[in-house]
Amino acid sequence: MLAYTLFVLFAGGLQALAARVQVTWDVGYLNISRDGLSKWRAIGANGQLPIPPIYISQGDVLELTAINNLDKPLSLHAHGLFQRNSTFYDGVGMATECGIPPGAQFTYIIETRDQCGTFWIHAHYGTEGIDGLRTALIIHDQDPQLLDEYDEDVLLTLEDWGHEPYDDHIKMLQTIAEVDMPPNHPTVLINGINANFSQPIRFSPGRRYRLRIVSMSFTYWFKVRLPGHTMQVIEADGISSRPSVVDGLDLCPGQRYSVIITAKESLEFNYALNVTFYNDFIVDIPGLTTLYHHIPIVYHNNAPVKTYPVIEDHEVIWADELAMEPRDEQILLEPVDQHIVRSVKALPKDLGVPIYAFGNYSYAPVPVLPLFTALTTGDLALLPSTYAPQLNAIILQHNHIVELELRNPDSVIVHTFHSHGHAFQVVESGPVHKNSSIPVKRFKGRQPMRRDTITLALGQYVKVRIQADNPGVWFQHCHQEQHNLSGLGFTLIEAPDVMQRTLRMPSEMMEFCRILGHSTQGNSAGRAGSDMTGIEQPIAIPGSANSISDTV
Repeated sequence: MLAYTLFVLFAGGLQALAARVQVTWDVGYLNISRDGLSKWRAIGANGQLPIPPIYISQGDVLELTAINNLDKPLSLHAHGLFQRNSTFYDGVGMATECGIPPGAQFTYIIETRDQCGTFWIHAHYGTEGIDGLRTALIIHDQDPQLLDEYDEDVLLTLEDWGHEPYDDHIKMLQTIAEVDMPPNHPTVLINGINANFSQPIRFSPGRRYRLRIVSMSFTYWFKVRLPGHTMQVIEADGISSRPSVVDGLDLCPGQRYSVIITAKESLEFNYALNVTFYNDFIVDIPGLTTLYHHIPIVYHNNAPVKTYPVIEDHEVIWADELAMEPRDEQILLEPVDQHIVRSVKALPKDLGVPIYAFGNYSYAPVPVLPLFTALTTGDLALLPSTYAPQLNAIILQHNHIVELELRNPDSVIVHTFHSHGHAFQVVESGPVHKNSSIPVKRFKGRQPMRRDTITLALGQYVKVRIQADNPGVWFQHCHQEQHNLSGLGFTLIEAPDVMQRTLRMPSEMMEFCRILGHSTQGNSAGRAGSDMTGIEQPIAIPGSANSISDTV
């Protein structure tokens, strides 16, 4: 359900017409087979899957109303949106909200004054997102110069789709080792349908196509190439970039790219857009784990498809954020006020997915939202001891420049990192371990590219920087669902003193917490100071040290 209301914005002395876009999702269960293979109880909106993409323009206000007809709480996250001055709309269950109770409804207000590009929306309370509640969100840029660079806008959504509700899948995982998963790997969905039946994309000679590619994945990676054509990357994760020429894209769960492809002048041949679906940490089973799909690029209905020799991945020029530059020319954030090291750590189990941590403790929700703790404990909100250890809370001072060094010492499992509330500058990557052959790579020039989701490769670190100019509570986590649910996350408590002066929680959210039995004040246990009586004992993960240090 979609409605538009026009209102007037004044910016820079100019009067601009923008829209208040109202979208309603009646969220409920659907017995459906999206891939033609397995029929199971998925989660959709308004009685349908896939959920139609949402298209708005920069400056619009999106009002997304969710009606919860599930038998559990629900929350929605606009992936990549900063939610400036409205961290309570970020949609992270038991971090920034208690969730929408069954039978209730709530409207998320998403402002787009300072953002445009390619995003997506998904549930963020439990496993509702991977079970279907996800769609693309496109915020059209109003910059005439950018709009003049292409003629048509084409959306390509990529999904991993399981064969059972993910909660059932998790129960199965607890009976085996993570690297010995049985052959029931997901199906690829392209624009909502089985990739084996992908609909063609029609090209006209000489026209320029902006192809927006959204990885709405929760487990697998995608590689995308169009042999015989040149890709010009112009956006990564909602950040416009200077055009850079590449052969292909490698997208981890949650990432997005926009590329401009100029069609050939001839109608002699059709082509194939190649999509590879893969996951390096799962034992390869031919025809099951790594899948190869082809989307027809049609110039003429009767033309043959041109074939090209297969080339190895190391011969491909892949899009690389360290080689890109932002269009807005934001220079490197410096000097650094706070340097934070977070290492991926795991507590292996004989069976099932390990317990993970992005710190000394495995992340777990607590009785009182960290947002409520930040808002209601006065000066104590500036102390890490006010927050339960399992939140892995890091306090950021307002406007400080913060460098996060994210380490993945693992030699088996690749991870991802998604930042809520910020797009971070990607500054450097290199080896975690000494005497490694992995090279150190640093951004080129003076203007590091920004994005909100990145791969943490085997045995490597990545250094990223943000400025703490968005007061709020921001979850930072691995975007692989089973790792996120197994504790691979931490919390940024950004400028709690400023939050207390400027933020006011919607009254409905306060009432939802009371309905669901959660306190709305005090420390993580609902008590004073550092008294955590009544909270479950956090799971400590031994391993490499993590650190937080202030630099002068």
